[in-house]
Amino acid sequence: MSATGVRGLLVPITTPFDPVTGALAPVTLRANARSLLAAGVHGIVAGGSTGEAALLDEDEYRHVVEWLRDVVPEDRLLVAGAGRESTRATIAACQIAGDLGADAVLVRAPAYYGASLSSAALADHFRHVADASPVPVLLYNIPKYTHVALSDQLLAALADHGNIAGAKDSSGDLRNFAAYRAAAPHWAMLMGSGSHWYAALELGAAGGILALGNFAAPLAVEVWRAFASGDRPGAGAVQERLTPLNKGTVGERGVPGVKAAMDLVGLAGGPVRPPLLDLASGERDTVAALLRDAGLGRGAASR
Repeated sequence: MSATGVRGLLVPITTPFDPVTGALAPVTLRANARSLLAAGVHGIVAGGSTGEAALLDEDEYRHVVEWLRDVVPEDRLLVAGAGRESTRATIAACQIAGDLGADAVLVRAPAYYGASLSSAALADHFRHVADASPVPVLLYNIPKYTHVALSDQLLAALADHGNIAGAKDSSGDLRNFAAYRAAAPHWAMLMGSGSHWYAALELGAAGGILALGNFAAPLAVEVWRAFASGDRPGAGAVQERLTPLNKGTVGERGVPGVKAAMDLVGLAGGPVRPPLLDLASGERDTVAALLRDAGLGRGAASR
């Protein structure tokens, strides 16, 4: 898969857990994936931040990728989150993902020793991973969780690597996204913030990996389709509905907010895994109001 093969809206799907045992819930996972694909998303990301990847063990990771490959057709993308704390473990996760049929891997920076990692160390890490990965690599900038920001200079240093297809930027900073585009112009640049989905397309994004797609896929797909057809006013109008929704769910409430929103639109979010906590009833009411304002959820006015 080349950079040109990474396009459109990809959803970093949540990982459902049995509310009694806390174990993975494969039937629910597959059902959610089928609903998202039916809504027109271009691909699914397994084991990403929104999928509570840091809270899954390696056997669970294997199962999630395998179960999703069963339902994601060949004409849609399956990307697997494969960032780990060591280069060796990251390479192993990439190999597992490739063996299970993933089309690409999404690789974050190591976090635990992040303060000790120079730009040269990070470049070596990603280069070794890309050298060994059996599938194309997408770099993942998520400083909110890793506290390690990938610089545009780092991307420029890796821009000629033949097995790095692109990058996802979840910094929330459009200037950073533009700098990424300039640093590696041949890569597929993917927006990671639903609040900047339309703006990123204006800046030349190949697509997005958006947590809000878990509960607002029809609207996020509508932005993509309107923009692709040349209807920029239409795309911008839908974005105006998405921005406050994204800020109030993904931005302010994280994975618990995403899962609550899924429940409220008729998908299966279910519980988060400790130490995360599910939203309190008052916060769920706030999420429900945000969904209604966007024309989604139970009792939403038609738009």
